[in-house]
Amino acid sequence: MRRRWAWLGGALAVLAAAMLAGVTAGVATISPSDILSDALSRLPLGVTSPLDEREAAVLVQLRLPRVVLGALVGGLLAAAGAAYQGVFRNPLSDPYLLGAASGAGLGATIVMVYGNALVADPGSLIPAAAFAGALLGVTAAWTLGSAAGGGSTAGLVLAGVAVSSFLSAIQTFIQMTRIENLQRIYAWVFGGLARGGWGDVWGIAPYAVVSVAVLLGCGFLLDLLALGDEKARSLGVNATAARLTVVAAASLATAAAVSVSGLIGFVGIVVPHMVRRLVGTGYRLILPMSLVSGAAFLVLVDIAARTVIAPAELPLGVVTAFLGAPFFLVILRTTRNRGT
Repeated sequence: MRRRWAWLGGALAVLAAAMLAGVTAGVATISPSDILSDALSRLPLGVTSPLDEREAAVLVQLRLPRVVLGALVGGLLAAAGAAYQGVFRNPLSDPYLLGAASGAGLGATIVMVYGNALVADPGSLIPAAAFAGALLGVTAAWTLGSAAGGGSTAGLVLAGVAVSSFLSAIQTFIQMTRIENLQRIYAWVFGGLARGGWGDVWGIAPYAVVSVAVLLGCGFLLDLLALGDEKARSLGVNATAARLTVVAAASLATAAAVSVSGLIGFVGIVVPHMVRRLVGTGYRLILPMSLVSGAAFLVLVDIAARTVIAPAELPLGVVTAFLGAPFFLVILRTTRNRGT
């Protein structure tokens, strides 16, 4: 057990290294030692910052919030994916396969298109609308999968694909009715952090804190649910209430991430599977490990997205699809071979 928890310490070290790499990568070269000196200069220690005004602005106003936002989004998507896999006892459950991301995208799109007619600051409604859409997508996929597929892996995946396609079709219809918003929405749909700032970080921070606190607190419940509903009830756990709590928290995490980053797929399925191979099946460790590993993963992906074809930038959703699609096929084949 100590060895397994040591993996969490290693993941935290990787996250710290990834974030340091994230703030140093870019056209303007800023060394790690300069970043450390600048950080110390902001404390009453008598240290002078080696950065000029332009470099300091690039670091604090552009790179640092982008890296922090990437870590938040990656951690939220990975933790949500792990929670969905635990609550549905399905290795292919994922915010995108279950319709949560598509629903969140639809909710956010509705606010972006029609929000000006409702409130003066429609951006403030995006997280709430995304959360409502995520809950709608997950509920529809789970209900359809249970009714048509008996709750099997294949049935749930097909139901999620159907619900996601339907919600995406509605989103596309709304987009085409408002051509003037099309460029903004498409930039958001493909996923990215280029326009992210401290305002976005503080905007989703309350949702992230609440959802992560609930998910981490539900690790023991997910371990009990893995034993089956009857066993969980015999131990005093209300299985239905536990599932609803986990689904709501995972949907809130997905909505918070999607509301600022757009649609970034495969994080919620790739990271939890890698974590499970390292630390086993206990969700009290899988959830925090997925949170930290997902944060590090997306920070590294973002570095690749903004450096591979620099000075241009790849959408994050494109990079994660390149990495995640082959991985998903491997998982699907393994799951099928096991007869699930």
